[in-house]
Amino acid sequence: MLSGCATSGVPSPARPADLIGDVQRRTFAFFRDRANPANGLMPDRWPSPSFSSIAATGFALTAYPIGVERGWITRAQARERTLATLRFFWNAPQGPGATGFSGYKGFFYHFLDMQAGLRFARCELSSIDTALLLAGMLFAGRYFDRPGEAEIRDLAQRIYARCDWRWFQQADAAKRVSMGWHPESGFVERPWFGYTEGQLLYILALGAPDFALGRDAYDGWCSTYPDSWRGEGKTRHLAFGPQMAHQYTQCWVDMRGIRDAAMRDAGFDYFENSRRATYAQRSYAIANPGGWTGYSKDVWGLCPCDGPADVTIGGRQFYGYAARGPVGLPDGLDDGTIAPTAAVASLPFAPEIVEPATQALHQRYGSAIYGQYGFFDAFNPTFTSRAAAIQRGRITDVAGWVDSDYLGLDQGPIVAMIENHRSGLVWDHMRGDPAIRAGLKRAGFTGGWLSS
Repeated sequence: MLSGCATSGVPSPARPADLIGDVQRRTFAFFRDRANPANGLMPDRWPSPSFSSIAATGFALTAYPIGVERGWITRAQARERTLATLRFFWNAPQGPGATGFSGYKGFFYHFLDMQAGLRFARCELSSIDTALLLAGMLFAGRYFDRPGEAEIRDLAQRIYARCDWRWFQQADAAKRVSMGWHPESGFVERPWFGYTEGQLLYILALGAPDFALGRDAYDGWCSTYPDSWRGEGKTRHLAFGPQMAHQYTQCWVDMRGIRDAAMRDAGFDYFENSRRATYAQRSYAIANPGGWTGYSKDVWGLCPCDGPADVTIGGRQFYGYAARGPVGLPDGLDDGTIAPTAAVASLPFAPEIVEPATQALHQRYGSAIYGQYGFFDAFNPTFTSRAAAIQRGRITDVAGWVDSDYLGLDQGPIVAMIENHRSGLVWDHMRGDPAIRAGLKRAGFTGGWLSS
C-alpha cells in the first residue's frame, strides 16, 4: 500500500503494470470501505469528519456492481450493501419541516447526517444530487436482475417514481427545474439551464413514470446553448469550464451515436463534444495563460475540488473548495489547483491523452498525491508557502499543496468511467432502462442504440 502522508522528497513509487486498473481498484475501495453499512450512506469526504452526500451515495451504488465484476467484492456483499441503501431511502422520513426529515416530495437533502440520515444543518433539498442518487439506484436495479434480487429492482423504481418533478418546476416561467428548495425560504431562484451536469436530471425527469416533465422543460434547459459554443471547426464544442459537466451524465448514459436537436444541428454527438472538451482542457494547460507551475500536455485537469485556501499570495488569488475550469469558459476559474479526476474520469472520451496524463501524475508526484484510495482530491504545485494558513491538506516538496481528503463526487466518476471504457458495464445496462430510453426520446434524441 502506497503512503499518502509524505511531505518532502517523496520518490515516485513503482508504477503498477496496469496503472489504470490500480487507480480503479483503489478508488472503488473508497466506496466499499467508507459507506455506513447500516444505511449505505457515503461520506462527502474522508478522512476529514463529514456528513453524507446523497450524490456520492449514488456513485457508491454504481461502484458496487463494478466491484463484483472485477472480483473486489462478492455479489452477496454488494447486494447486502445495496439493499441497506435502498431500504434506508425508501423508509427515510419525508416532509416539509426544517428538521426531522431526510427529504420532501420524493427528493432528498443534499447532505444527510451519516448516522441518523436526517437533513444536515440548513442544506437544500437538491434536485441534481437526487438525480445522481437515482441514477445509481436505477443502475443497481438493472444489474441485480436475478430472482432473489427483486427487492432491489422494486425499491429503485418506487423511490424514482415518488419524485414530483413538476413541483420543482413551479418557480420558473420557462418550466425549468429549480436547483433546490429550502423549507425556510422556498425554491432556489436559479434553475438548471445550459450545458451542465443538469442534463442527467432532465433525462430522468422526462422519463419518470409519474410526474414526468414535458419536452418544454428540456427545450428550456437547451435555450442558452448559443452562449456556450467555443472553438472552430474540429474544436467547436458546447463548453463548460468544470470537466465534471462532461462526465456526470455519461457515467450512466451512453451518448455515442445518439443526438438531440442541438447535436443534429452541430453534426456530432455529446460523446464527441466531451472528447473535444477534454482536448480543450489539455490545450488550456499547454497554453497555461496563468503561468501556473506544473501545467503541461500531460498534467492538466480542472473541475470542482478542494483548494489550499481563500488567500492572496504574491498577487495571486487562491481558493478553497471551488468549481474550477479554464478561464474564458462558463464557470471558468483557475488558481493552479489540479484535480486528477478531471483527466482520469475522461478516459472514455480520449484515452490517447488521458492514459499519458494518468501516468505522468503518478510518475512525477508519486505518493505525495497517490495513496490508499488512489489520487487525493487535488493538489497545487504553485502553492508552496508554509507560512500561509491552509484550510486542509499539507505542503509537500514534490507537489506543493496537496489535499488530505478524498471526495466522493470526484471518486465516483473515476470508477464508473474507467469501467465504461474497459467493458461498457454501466452503459450496457442503462441502455435497456425504460426510463432512460423514454427520457431521451421525449427530449428529442434519435439514432444509434436508441433506435434499436
